[in-house]
Amino acid sequence: MIVRSLDEITDTEADIKTENWRSRRIVLAKEKVGFSFHETVLYAGTESTFWYANHVELVHCIEGEAELTNEETGEKHIITPGTLYLLNGHERHTVRPKTDFRVLCVFNPPVTGREVHDENGVYPLVVEAD
Repeated sequence: MIVRSLDEITDTEADIKTENWRSRRIVLAKEKVGFSFHETVLYAGTESTFWYANHVELVHCIEGEAELTNEETGEKHIITPGTLYLLNGHERHTVRPKTDFRVLCVFNPPVTGREVHDENGVYPLVVEAD
């Protein structure tokens, strides 16, 4: 059993900060449970484009509001607390938070915490050694 608080992760290597967002990686590939779990805050007034070509991501909003654009279709959605989106087709997407936007994210395959978005917003597929 794993019991972990956000306080344990804050300001560690599992607490990733950029100009546009902060992601605290709560469960990573090293736990060997088949997914990773993160709490992420995207900052109001920013714009971030992502394309998880190697991962499926589920995002569940728990605070704030953002506009989500599917860059493949142009379709736009307003995401508010209680709404989730699932990138089951590896859709390239842009998030434009109207307020600070706090979400809980699940990745499959799990991320290791060492991934960095490339110029296309893609995480490389990095696996933990057995």
